[in-house]
Amino acid sequence: MTVPYPFVAGAVLTAAQMNSLTELTINDKTDSYTLVAGDAGERVIMNKATATTVTVPNSVFTASQVVQILNKGAGTCTVTAGAGTTVSTSGSLALAQYGGGTLLCLSASTFIFFPYGGVGYGVATGGTAISPDPVISGQTYRVLQFTATGVLSVSTAGLFDVLVCSGGAGGGRGISNVSGGGGGAGGIAQATVYLDANTTIQIGGGGANSTSGSSSAINSTARSLSVAGGGNGGGRDDVQFESFPSSLGGSGGGGAGTDGNRNAGSAAMAPSISGSAGADGGSSLSTGGGGGGGAAAVGSAAVTTTGGAGGAGFDVSAFIGGASLFKCGGGGGGGTTGGAGGSSVGAAGGSNAAGNAAAANTGSGGGGAGFGATRNGGAGGSGIVFVRFKV
Repeated sequence: MTVPYPFVAGAVLTAAQMNSLTELTINDKTDSYTLVAGDAGERVIMNKATATTVTVPNSVFTASQVVQILNKGAGTCTVTAGAGTTVSTSGSLALAQYGGGTLLCLSASTFIFFPYGGVGYGVATGGTAISPDPVISGQTYRVLQFTATGVLSVSTAGLFDVLVCSGGAGGGRGISNVSGGGGGAGGIAQATVYLDANTTIQIGGGGANSTSGSSSAINSTARSLSVAGGGNGGGRDDVQFESFPSSLGGSGGGGAGTDGNRNAGSAAMAPSISGSAGADGGSSLSTGGGGGGGAAAVGSAAVTTTGGAGGAGFDVSAFIGGASLFKCGGGGGGGTTGGAGGSSVGAAGGSNAAGNAAAANTGSGGGGAGFGATRNGGAGGSGIVFVRFKV
């Protein structure tokens, strides 16, 4: 039904024309589309299984005109500024299936997009952006990686997904007849938070020989999220018990070689993904140390003189895209044969040698030292923080 819009003095509308003002036509667009003048006051509905764009052209609309843009297709629809135009928003211009919003014209070349459904994703810079922007479950994200303490500069307030990995603990010390336990992995937590101001991203350090890892955190003026580091591996000079944190997520260290009654790792708390227990060391002298807990699994117990393996780490690829990438694996216990590190990121235990150190920015535990001499456990790996938002 054609409506004489814009209205002029003296125009007379029929009942059918009046009804059509609130009964907008459903006109599916099955491919990317550039808006035209006739779309003013109408709805544009995208319907395609793969990604599309709705382009906003210059000098087509006048101030105060609006266009409703909706996406019912499975593919993400991105509202895109054409040459010479700007489109601002408090949320995201990428519309998932059943998403939508209203496009308001302020001038021939300036627009604001108001997304439906409450607060949208924000925009920020800082750290190192993963390139190219990954596409995860059909949605394109900007992923910022922080390997050292820095500032997330928030240019548009909104929601941000964060994945926080804390520092792994150092492995336990070995002496003449006692092996050290593997260091516990740092805690790991994932959450979606609202940020409206610049935010400090704190990267926790890995623990040295027989010491716990440090917390990683995000801190702004309004909110913070801190995740505990891993608990250190047990050793003779640690009274044969590992220590561990009691707050979000840190994993427990493995027991020393004569520790048959080791403490459990800290309990995981929402929104922590996990913080697992370390394992028992051998029950007699000259046996292996237990494996440190990993983010995804407990450490393994020692088997006679072989150190226990560290617990499995957590695969962050579902969050950042790309191939499998593990963080926060437990350190292996020391022994005549050192235990393997969890998920190949936790450090291996020493084989009649000092414990191996975990790599930086893995959040993994260091390896426990083997018995036979006074030897240090390996250092834990420092943490890492990922921040992402929709683009």
